[in-house]
Amino acid sequence: MDVMAIIPAYNEEKTIGEVLAVLKEVSLVKKIIVVSDGSTDNTVQVARSYDVEVVELRENRGKGGALKAGLDSVKADVVLFLDADLLGLTPTHVYNLLQPVTSNEADMTIGIFEKGRIATDLAQKMAPYLSGQRALKFFLLEQISDLDVARFGVEVALNRFMESSKITVKEVILRDMSHVMKEEKLGVWKGMAARMKMYWEIIKYLTRVNALSKLK
Repeated sequence: MDVMAIIPAYNEEKTIGEVLAVLKEVSLVKKIIVVSDGSTDNTVQVARSYDVEVVELRENRGKGGALKAGLDSVKADVVLFLDADLLGLTPTHVYNLLQPVTSNEADMTIGIFEKGRIATDLAQKMAPYLSGQRALKFFLLEQISDLDVARFGVEVALNRFMESSKITVKEVILRDMSHVMKEEKLGVWKGMAARMKMYWEIIKYLTRVNALSKLK
């Protein structure tokens, strides 16, 4: 199966290089697309130095919009979504996410952090299906009409589709892996504000979906 990876990134110059270096080691991944979601730092320059395709959005569209922009640029049998701020990613993690889907054991995999850092492990135990590390079959994404408007609710959109369509999903443990938290990137107060904005966008998406479902 043809596999492409899409990495949405907003001001991730410090970590995206390590993520791309690992992906370049995985022979299963035939194409890597970085979507810079209105970045104002050197994210684009760092990504291009790894000889990958870069989609540069001038304005921030949120995670859902960034993923949709990446999906619009190319098609493949299997799509791998990874965050750009991962810590401890290895080729084995990538293979473990992809293998159940490429072997038709599952339609989607969801990566769950374990033994990485206490804060990120705890967050994923509380809400495991908000993980941004996933592999899934491309044709499934063509059936999700509101991916781009979901912004930070994109994982919720994927989960809703997962539940309604009864596809086969497998959780994959990503040991010794975590990501940089918003409070670490932006400082405590700005990080907390960014986190609240993310939660608000998830709530807005759920409210919109619930309202539409009542009209049907």
